[in-house]
Amino acid sequence: MTKTSFSIVFFILIFNLELTAQKSQIVRVDPAFWWTSMANDEVELMVYHPEIADFKASLNYPGVSIKKQEALTSKNYLFVLLKISKETKAGKFNITFENGKKKLNHSYELKERVKSNLRVQGVDGADFIYLIMPDRFSNGDLSNDIVKGMNQTSLNRDSMFYRHGGDLQGIINKLDYLKDLGVTALWLNPVQENDEPKESYHGYAITDHYKIDRRLGNNLLYLELVNKAHEKGIKIIMDIVPNHVGDKHHIFLDKPSDNWFNLFNKYTKTTYRAPTLLDPYRSEHDLQLFTDGWFDRHMPDLNQRDEKVARFLTQSYIWWVEYAGIDGFRIDTYAYPDQSYLSDMAKKILQEYPNIGMFAEIWDHGVPAQAFFTENYKSRGRFNSFLPSAVDFQLHYAINKALTEPFGWTEGISRIYYTLAFDHLYNNPFKLVTFLDNHDLSRFYSVVGENLDKFKIGVGMMLTLRGIPSLYYGTEILMKNFANPDGKVREDFPGGWKDEKVDKFTEAGRTDSENDAFKYIQRLAKWRKKTSVLHDGKLMQFVPEKGIFVYFRYNNENTVMVVVNTNEDTMVLNTERFAERTKGFSKGFDWANNFEILLGKEMKLNALEIKILELK
Repeated sequence: MTKTSFSIVFFILIFNLELTAQKSQIVRVDPAFWWTSMANDEVELMVYHPEIADFKASLNYPGVSIKKQEALTSKNYLFVLLKISKETKAGKFNITFENGKKKLNHSYELKERVKSNLRVQGVDGADFIYLIMPDRFSNGDLSNDIVKGMNQTSLNRDSMFYRHGGDLQGIINKLDYLKDLGVTALWLNPVQENDEPKESYHGYAITDHYKIDRRLGNNLLYLELVNKAHEKGIKIIMDIVPNHVGDKHHIFLDKPSDNWFNLFNKYTKTTYRAPTLLDPYRSEHDLQLFTDGWFDRHMPDLNQRDEKVARFLTQSYIWWVEYAGIDGFRIDTYAYPDQSYLSDMAKKILQEYPNIGMFAEIWDHGVPAQAFFTENYKSRGRFNSFLPSAVDFQLHYAINKALTEPFGWTEGISRIYYTLAFDHLYNNPFKLVTFLDNHDLSRFYSVVGENLDKFKIGVGMMLTLRGIPSLYYGTEILMKNFANPDGKVREDFPGGWKDEKVDKFTEAGRTDSENDAFKYIQRLAKWRKKTSVLHDGKLMQFVPEKGIFVYFRYNNENTVMVVVNTNEDTMVLNTERFAERTKGFSKGFDWANNFEILLGKEMKLNALEIKILELK
């Protein structure tokens, strides 16, 4: 590494004062602080400083010892593994680095751990998740729109590739809106620093694992968001990316060793073919291309098989839970990293936080390809991913097809039936996170041809089927577009920017159709929140007939009957077939249409209608 390039990295990596609140002779230590009484009694410090590899570390603090210190290829890193006894008290202590007559001191802190069961709530079937791309939701702080010294200082709301100015303060300002909608958990696309020259807005090219991107706010503001959300009964889910980093990350600009990354003689991208991992006939060449190929040119692929890479990543995730008290993780590109690492990562996180929510992106086709990665999957033998949940792409595909193709033996609404019939492959399908659209996919309202009746059917099924429902920002106000390119489905939420002519955060700013959609989701979400049978009640489905699908959620206290008519004609349904679940009930309140109906041998269904009946 040249002196010039090191100088650039040096200035990029000047210690984040809000993390340490202390001066140090060392350029950087990750993690900047740690805690006592953790389940794992070890933490490895990655010390970054010119020629630090030639120094030897020492310390003198009761209960803390240096188990191992190691230098790698780069002379600018020293890895110091600390062992912290269970009796260790919180406090600060000096770590001294010596090389002959040269001496450096660094003040390190062990904080007292807060009982995690009082903070980390987890995510379960009672929740309704709302996904936000922070740069595109609301701009609450104009002062951080452009941050001098970062690699991208352009702000252009007319371009889908540049920053638009949305931030954490904007989200804090809209917490009441979200609570009013019925949201109980927020999933934000990655908020850590993405100091990339272009397309840095989406968050998936992380350049600092321990720092919130300054254009979104800072670590203290993120902590404020978590606390204020918790006060309003809203949980926080962090999006993590163990597969890759941005190519401006200091660990890539100045690699601790080449073994930290999967490197090729020339740019080699992944095949994006996750089934390679479970294919009994696979080529080893294909397997390596999938697992080690880069996701994109500016996203170098991490080698999680390296022990230090694995520890660096897992420690950063645990650090955020302990620092901010977040409630769950969404794990990006889950199929791509080393699977043994992911298993170990989940195990270590659950060891510290048994109640934490974790669900992963497994963007592929077929229930077996999705179930394969989840916990206790039977055909993986002794291997266990310890992954409690996944984002349910298979049900997403099925709902889309149910509303966009004609009914048939396996087509149309039958796709939902067949998808659910494979739930036996999961350890617990009720933990799956269901959705209609997201930041990578076409807006649901556009997929169903901007048909409000079809839109309501999709929303109604998502909120009443098994799993944890999630809504992409703007779906509630009928935001539309197809993901070609994906920037078209990442547009600004109207009203989130100062002096906008239209504010769709308010009823007055929305059209009649938008208010209809908003109130429909709001009514179902608030009812769902107080209706426990929809959180963990059993599911019974009946084989679809003539384009009509009927299923029940039930327990000993309550029964909900959902009837879906995907025909564009009025239909009459004979209800005698469902007697095993309707016996003893004479009426039901239809939450989809907001009125009560009497149950008889026949039920009239309007064209493209969903009935959500709480039976009485």
